[in-house]
Amino acid sequence: MLNNKRVAVVVPAYNEEQQIGMVIETMPDFVDRIVIVNDKSRDRTLEVVKSYIKDERYNHSDLVIRAFENSVVPNRYNEAEVILEKMNREEIKYFTKQEIVNESPDRDRIILINHIENGGVGAAIASGYKWCKDHRIDCVAVMAGDGQMDPTELREICMPVVNDEVDYVKGNRLRHPSAKYVIPKVRFFGNSVLSILTKIASGYWRVSDTQTGYTAISLRALDSIKIYEIYKSYGMPNDILVKLNIAGCTLKEVTIKPVYRIGEKSKMKIPKVIVKVSFLLVKLFFVRLWVKYFIRDLHPVFLFYNLGFLLGILNIPYTLKIIKAFLYGITLSYEPLLAFIFLSVFSLQFLFFAMWMDFLDNERLYK
Repeated sequence: MLNNKRVAVVVPAYNEEQQIGMVIETMPDFVDRIVIVNDKSRDRTLEVVKSYIKDERYNHSDLVIRAFENSVVPNRYNEAEVILEKMNREEIKYFTKQEIVNESPDRDRIILINHIENGGVGAAIASGYKWCKDHRIDCVAVMAGDGQMDPTELREICMPVVNDEVDYVKGNRLRHPSAKYVIPKVRFFGNSVLSILTKIASGYWRVSDTQTGYTAISLRALDSIKIYEIYKSYGMPNDILVKLNIAGCTLKEVTIKPVYRIGEKSKMKIPKVIVKVSFLLVKLFFVRLWVKYFIRDLHPVFLFYNLGFLLGILNIPYTLKIIKAFLYGITLSYEPLLAFIFLSVFSLQFLFFAMWMDFLDNERLYK
């Protein structure tokens, strides 16, 4: 525990038989539960974790943690609480099919959730989050199963959540002085591109290193989002930022060391991930725009963004005419030129105003 707050670490694991033992053995003592989610590994990850569950040195815990069961007694005033409790009980059907391997999950320090089918890293984290939410864990961190996260930095990651300062903390490797020397150049470039897109999509305009998985989240934040809707693959860190922003959750970044070349084997295909996550971020931007700035609360940001996009679309025919005229030496009348200038200026102006107002509106969420 930290400051009398329960702390758990979710460890998504897929084919990590070589590294998962190191993650368990180096986990700090203040961690009350190590929730390992085996995402239907094809190697011996499941057997290795089971062996640690049997080892009293790593699995001992004096803290008994049972699933939270608060049966709300219906009355004329609490229909909302009754509905929420029912939804929480029934939402497990939306998660990847799974089983709890432990014989004594209330007492074991290592909790092993075994996915019946492969769901992806995001799905594995979602399953771990669900277990922690149901057991009312105050602070839930995420560490990869490949050992790429320094356990000595976990306390710094968790403390802002433990102290009720923020709802979500994420590590930032790009701030570290060694970043450009340690992080592989392709990953550094891809991370930088996706970070820029994530700023726009999520509304957390000062965030960077959006692809890091070293994070900590509060119980309040877990209660405020639909965990089972978290993106199931490598776009999960970007998706959850958008969900947290819509929910009005506060965020803080902590500088951490980039860790590579310690025996891990990357399963990520960088070019494919960049393209896929970029399309995801475009979709998430419009989801946030409509849900946060129209459905929940009509805001000028919604109007400015949409006016900018509308004028930009109307400007496409004139832009094509000018390009065609330039390529083929065609003389144009003033009408398309004036229309192009007018629509371009006002479209960009509306978009810049929207981005500026979006930045100001979300500045309070970045700590």
